Amino acid sequence: MTSDLQQQFEFLSEIERLRQVDRQTLLLDGSRQENSAEHSWHLALYALVFAPYAPPGVSIPRVIQMLLLHDIVEIDVGDHPIDEPTNWTAVAEAEDRAQKRIFDLLPDVQGQALQALWQEFEAAETVDARFAKALDYCQPIFQTLCAVSPPVDHMRVVKENLTTGRATTLKDRFPEAFSAANTLLAGQEIEDEAFAARLAFLSEADRLKTILRASRIAAGTRFENSAEHSWHIMLYGWVLADHSAADIQAHRVLTMLLLHDLVEIDAGDVPIHSKLDADTLARIEAEELAAAQRLFGLLPEAQGEQYLKIWQEFEASQSPDAIYAKSIDRVQPVLLNIATGGGSWIEYDVTLPQIDARVGAKVARGAPKVWDHVRARLLPWFTEHGRL
Repeated sequence: MTSDLQQQFEFLSEIERLRQVDRQTLLLDGSRQENSAEHSWHLALYALVFAPYAPPGVSIPRVIQMLLLHDIVEIDVGDHPIDEPTNWTAVAEAEDRAQKRIFDLLPDVQGQALQALWQEFEAAETVDARFAKALDYCQPIFQTLCAVSPPVDHMRVVKENLTTGRATTLKDRFPEAFSAANTLLAGQEIEDEAFAARLAFLSEADRLKTILRASRIAAGTRFENSAEHSWHIMLYGWVLADHSAADIQAHRVLTMLLLHDLVEIDAGDVPIHSKLDADTLARIEAEELAAAQRLFGLLPEAQGEQYLKIWQEFEASQSPDAIYAKSIDRVQPVLLNIATGGGSWIEYDVTLPQIDARVGAKVARGAPKVWDHVRARLLPWFTEHGRL
């Protein structure tokens, strides 16, 4: 009989493929197209940062959940740029088949709950879904308008979208964004200082998509980046929440995981299996704190201070929410290493006792059943390669 954990990990492994779906939109530095996984992470950050502009009654935690899920169907269907001739009815039918296949991988009750959220987003009839849709419409626009050197054709698409396309709905659903986008399109500065500060933070956060980690994506074709990692980890934290060793507030866990790696924009990623002395670790901690203070300092003061406290709570790993979030942050790289035939374990010459000490102890602290499941999956590799 298939256990809940087996089904949940099958789902989490399947959705990892979203990293391989490229979008038309470029990173702000123009270096490459963004993928749908890191786009989904960025959208979740948009929801958190632009929460003060949400209409009355909007639940930001639900909006974040919708945005984490909304593009999962692209694993099967791919992304469809809005300016290309497309049979949208056929796309909608294909996406419906995709969501059924993907969410059916989960235990029934959980799969139905996530499916309902995805369908709510698509229908765009609730206040939560309409705000989520508004964010999904405005992020590609600002991604182009705030770019270092946006392609002329992309600017044309933005103008058409704001004038006659789906982004015209922003006038009602997110008027501040609609006004700011048109201001930037006209080559002028945004007068709303608070909005401009939040947009500057979100633009700076785009750099997380260029920070590479030690693990490769499951396909083995490239190293993962910290933005797509954050998206995947948020799904891990959400889907596996019932296995937490203590009572947790899932929305706070998701917020921690949404923000936790932003400091790597300045400080870089530190592989867990790298050998670092006490002085080096102290230096890295100081660099990460300075990065957190700089990045969150871009936001309006009260909002920046709130996010800094959340980040510090995660780093301290003392509260039930932080303990669980930290434990889940250690799980996903293990699954990627299994998928890629050892991955960073080979590069860093890792043994099973080291895995137990560096990863297992932390995961078991917050989610012992999850570690039992993961350890059983990694044991054959370490046995086969004589690293016991």
